[in-house]
Amino acid sequence: MKLSCVLGAWALYVCPAVLLATQMFPAASSETLKCEGPVSTDLSSCHTDEEEEDVIHSGDTDFQIKGYKFSKPFHLIVSYDWLILQSPATAIFEGDPLVLHCRAWQDWPLTQVIFYREGSALGPPGPKREFSIDVVQMSDSGLYHCSGIFRSPGPGGRETASPVAITVQELFPAPILKASPSNELHEGGSVTLSCQTKLSLQRSSSRLLFSFYKDGQTLSIEDISSELQINKASEEHSGSYWCQAATEDRQVWKQSSQLEIRVQALQKPTASETPPTEPPGPPPPPPTPSAEHLRFSSSDPHFHHQMRLLLKQMQDVKVLLGHLVMELRDLTVYLKPGVTKAADK
Repeated sequence: MKLSCVLGAWALYVCPAVLLATQMFPAASSETLKCEGPVSTDLSSCHTDEEEEDVIHSGDTDFQIKGYKFSKPFHLIVSYDWLILQSPATAIFEGDPLVLHCRAWQDWPLTQVIFYREGSALGPPGPKREFSIDVVQMSDSGLYHCSGIFRSPGPGGRETASPVAITVQELFPAPILKASPSNELHEGGSVTLSCQTKLSLQRSSSRLLFSFYKDGQTLSIEDISSELQINKASEEHSGSYWCQAATEDRQVWKQSSQLEIRVQALQKPTASETPPTEPPGPPPPPPTPSAEHLRFSSSDPHFHHQMRLLLKQMQDVKVLLGHLVMELRDLTVYLKPGVTKAADK
């Protein structure tokens, strides 16, 4: 096998910590290792295990030698199988693309290539030696392998590569919506809603955008701030709230569970709750009602009806009294002395 080390001449960080996982190559093939860093220098080099006798290791962190800082080791595995499945050397997170290569011995031509996940074919046989997923999810984790038929030269029949474990790591957990100081407050108070989540340490340089919702309505969308402030709350602010965290490319987004916010209205004191300043005295005698006073003294319809009936009865009594006066007047004629004597004769 021939290995060539292509170095771009870098200082301080001769090889940054970007090669973290094990990579597999077929035997009798030529591969290139590239060392990259921020500052150029003429002192860059590649090392194998046999050349690391003077290296001072410091656990899982980068190590130093003669004043230079080196990357973590890149583990190279050389396989003598007819087929191997190559996977990314770096960690795979939600939202990343995934590309798998089915490599043949000495890159001999293949036909009828099939990729598998957990023993199930991911598609029909074809000429492509590459399988890709544009945006991976954690559910894409599993054991992958490939198979293919060699064209001449090569063995007859179908050959199968050894399975490779692919683990898709969680970029950030589902956010949790919290209210501070409490999700229950009085009218006129304030509350701060916080959408809490955290990126993986290996992707801490990424940025998340936050959105807030209430009862199906959008309150704030795709803001770098993970907090929403509600000042001078009223009863209209009561309801179900939730938030969403998403990557800037919107490839990964997750929602929180709903949080109930309750705003209690301020209670106004009633007349029964107000203590009397002076003890109540005897009620004054009611004034003699007049027709106009009875007509307009109350806005109760029942009261108006009763007053109309009373007035009508008073009018009827007045008519009866008029008749009685007329009859008494007639009777007084017969009671005069002259009229009585004429009647006796």
